[in-house]
Amino acid sequence: MPRFADVILPKPLYAAFTYSVPDEMSSTLTTGCRVLVQFGARRFYTAIVVSLHDNQPQGYTVKPIIEQLDDYAIVRPSQLKLWKWISEYYLCSLGDVYKAAVPSGLKVESETFVSANPDFEATSTDQLKERELVVLDYVASRDRVQVTEISKATGLKNVESSIMRLLAIDALFISEKVVENYRPLTVNYVTVCCERTDSEALHSYFDMVHKAKKQEKLLLAYLDMSHFMSRGELIEVEKNTLLARADVSAQILIELVKKGVMKIYKKEVNRFKLSVPGESKLPVLTKAQNEAYFAITDQMKQKPVVLLRGVTSSGKTEIYINLISELLRNRRQVLYLVPEIALTTQLTRRLQAVFGNQLLIYHSRFSDNERVDIWKRLITSSEPCIVIGARSSVFLPFTNLGLVIVDEEHETSFKQQEPAPRYNARDVAIVLATMHGAKTLLGTATPSIETYYKALSGKYGLVELTERYEGIEMPEVELVDIKAARKRKEMVGLFSHRLIAACRQTMENGNQVILFQNRRGYAPITECSECAWIPKCVNCDVSLTYHKHTDTLVCHYCGYTIVNPKLCPSCGQSTLEIVGYGTERIEDDIQQIFGETPILRMDLDTTRNKNSYERIIDDFSSQKAKILVGTQMVTKGLDFGGVKLVGVLNADTMINFPDFRSSERAFNMLEQVSGRAGRKNGQGLVIIQTSNPSNPMLKHLLKHDYVSYYNDEIAEREQLRYPPFSKIINIYLKHRDDSTVTEISVRYSNMLREVFGTRVLGPEATAVPKVQQMYIRQIMLKMENQASMPKVKAILRTIYEKMITVDSRMKSTVIYYDVDPM
Repeated sequence: MPRFADVILPKPLYAAFTYSVPDEMSSTLTTGCRVLVQFGARRFYTAIVVSLHDNQPQGYTVKPIIEQLDDYAIVRPSQLKLWKWISEYYLCSLGDVYKAAVPSGLKVESETFVSANPDFEATSTDQLKERELVVLDYVASRDRVQVTEISKATGLKNVESSIMRLLAIDALFISEKVVENYRPLTVNYVTVCCERTDSEALHSYFDMVHKAKKQEKLLLAYLDMSHFMSRGELIEVEKNTLLARADVSAQILIELVKKGVMKIYKKEVNRFKLSVPGESKLPVLTKAQNEAYFAITDQMKQKPVVLLRGVTSSGKTEIYINLISELLRNRRQVLYLVPEIALTTQLTRRLQAVFGNQLLIYHSRFSDNERVDIWKRLITSSEPCIVIGARSSVFLPFTNLGLVIVDEEHETSFKQQEPAPRYNARDVAIVLATMHGAKTLLGTATPSIETYYKALSGKYGLVELTERYEGIEMPEVELVDIKAARKRKEMVGLFSHRLIAACRQTMENGNQVILFQNRRGYAPITECSECAWIPKCVNCDVSLTYHKHTDTLVCHYCGYTIVNPKLCPSCGQSTLEIVGYGTERIEDDIQQIFGETPILRMDLDTTRNKNSYERIIDDFSSQKAKILVGTQMVTKGLDFGGVKLVGVLNADTMINFPDFRSSERAFNMLEQVSGRAGRKNGQGLVIIQTSNPSNPMLKHLLKHDYVSYYNDEIAEREQLRYPPFSKIINIYLKHRDDSTVTEISVRYSNMLREVFGTRVLGPEATAVPKVQQMYIRQIMLKMENQASMPKVKAILRTIYEKMITVDSRMKSTVIYYDVDPM
């Protein structure tokens, strides 16, 4: 029997920790099980067992595992293998990966509480400061208080020092409480109290109720619903469903329970239910789609990854559905990755209509309990199913994965930014599929430069679908020079006369309009026209964005919020002006230009609730609004048949960005949003407003010519040795003191150059050099593609440890890595 277990904790720790296995767990504990362990003096965490062995650690006392939380593994060996790859490739700890991968509902953790010592007596009120008295009075008025609650309740900031002082003089006691986050859903079911073969008992039940017609009606309803009298499988009957079917009250059931005729029992059920069975037939493919379908299946025989480059509205989803159906018939599982939660809304209905309860949905807008239910369904069953979800769904416990589809594979939303692991779900999905012996299909109208390069070089298979569904023409693209339009006084706010006229004509024809502005809020800047004062965030080096709905100024980096001042705090004049345009202001301007035209807005502010995406998409699909204003959310694969016009209000904000990917991002975003126009019933129109219509990228966009754009871009990338001709690793250093992080970053970059030479660029300040009171510096590593990431990780770790010995300030410096930044 193994005596020790190595476990990983949901903390940024690079090593596994060893605990002893109590005798009562030795026969049931396996790799992948959840266990409760003590880490540190008082804290308790849910750890995952990664190995079992008999090698006793030397030099310290090994703590025992406190509790085994499941009688089966909650994480599969294939998942642990994937976690290890992610931690090595993306230069982070296994604990970071574990924390991101497993739903919070499966992580039992301890919470810190404090209680007042009833025997404490201060010799005088001078012994305690006013802040400490406030904290002590609040805690004493309650039996036990969570530490995080005290600051909110008292209005005091940084109460930790006051609590530590009160603990030191025994005025407070501290305690830990282990909290289970997951709450299983239990439902009441009903059954009769006899076996199916006991006809004598069943007859006696009817004798008992023959004078009570409602009780008899309920009993008959149960026998019918459960198939009790037939030879087939006995069907469990849910209590409320039975009462509704029999049309009787709960009191009638209680009477039957008292008579010993029926009994009620609780059962844990999965929260995830789909209301509509899959009854629709598979979509019939056109000739072009059919050819693409067979080309994909042929290429998958030789290549593990295939790219489907299909123009917008070419019907890629219909091809996906036919491929999924084939996999499910072969009893395999399918993962369907989408970049935005909004996309799951429309896709869910299409997939649900065909596949019914074989469809599962997984994303961050679901509650912890819902995500745990889906996790448990997959861990306990190998039944064929399709999971549609955003990037976190790559961490689910698949057993029989046969196909991974990454829709809109070029999307930057697949890249996790904060916190670690900073992974790209597209690339992780490819590794996941390889580990399962599955195939990967990447689909998009505008492949990322790296993906298309790999397809052309033969590493990936390539299938191209160059015509729209039913032969509809690609939308006409028209550029409006807003610099020239302003000189001619042909602008109303951010709207050119040409765009206004096109919107009017489109709506008069009974069609709809999408207006794209990639900035939320009302306006990015508030400025005093008298003294040029601009309100800035106290925590970050950025201006505050004005939100008219709440009349507040908000930092989009840390959330810092203030009420919009009426007078300039600098000069005292009432000369504050709103500068620039966000989606909220665009919505206001539309109402002024087009009167009572119904408008919808889709951005982060309007989609915070779980069902907000669905409501907006439903309302626009059903023509309840004529105009949809949105940020990049509206560019990603949404399908609205009534949209004939797309207006891009300012393309310059995307093009003029200091990053080697800015041109690629702009082309992809503009081509994708253009693809929302004219998807049905004739050609659409796209109007792009820009102050630089001669930009070479826009010339390719006018012709929807991705290949020509790619050829220009790849030549420039090769010349400058940017991906796909190198691997980029950005190293970020953060510190509360600007001069400290400047000195540290210079010294650290010099140590990097001793090993990596000219591959090191920087350090330099980031575009936003201060976020949440932390000053930031960036160092870029340009590595060869064949570089071993585990070796790079080991070298970086060694340099970091050496740096700590050279400069102790490195201990208070936050450092992290971003591999393949987007």
